[in-house]
Amino acid sequence: MTSSNQESRFKPAPAPAVRRLPGYHRLAQKFHGEGVETVSCTTIAEALSLDPTQVRKDIALTGIVGKPKVGYEIASLLEKIESFLGWDNVTDAFLAGVGSLGSALIGYKMFRDHGLNIVAAFDNDPAKIGTTVREVEVLPMEKLPALARRMHVKIGVIATPAEVAQDVASMMVISGMEAVWNFAPVHLDLPPEVIVEHVHLTSSLAVLSSKLTQKLKERHEN
Repeated sequence: MTSSNQESRFKPAPAPAVRRLPGYHRLAQKFHGEGVETVSCTTIAEALSLDPTQVRKDIALTGIVGKPKVGYEIASLLEKIESFLGWDNVTDAFLAGVGSLGSALIGYKMFRDHGLNIVAAFDNDPAKIGTTVREVEVLPMEKLPALARRMHVKIGVIATPAEVAQDVASMMVISGMEAVWNFAPVHLDLPPEVIVEHVHLTSSLAVLSSKLTQKLKERHEN
């Protein structure tokens, strides 16, 4: 295999497309529950206010082939999206930072439904160590590296304060973790081979607030 072929083969899917796939999955689940057997790109696009061509390109990433003038069998579409996103194979993860946000993440059932299983949590607060949150034990942070190696855990979830997030992320990488889901309000500097997904809650709030401010301003001017 040539170098160019290798690059093509392992080229990651576009992030915007991957972010849209869960929306298609939720819609397909809704239709499935209503007894609908097939769905077209046009129907999906209209329901989600998207372009049908974009929907078709996104869904094509999963490898499913639709039928002309019919669309996709919904059961197969659900299966293909789940397989593409890794939702059909629950992956164990460690969470660092058991504050309000971390505790909420541990208790969020939808994570497990979508392929993520937080099996242990870690914190430096003596008052939290030894307790359980939704049946997940809270352990001292110093135990994370050895346990990660022993259990072959590859995903780390960070919900710590910003000032310690980088140190925790570096610890996770040294421990053999290959993907970090960061909820801390800080950008992480990690090796390029490590997969990092930053969840910017404050940025999302800023977008919401600015849109509301603009809407109220326009209403006032009119």
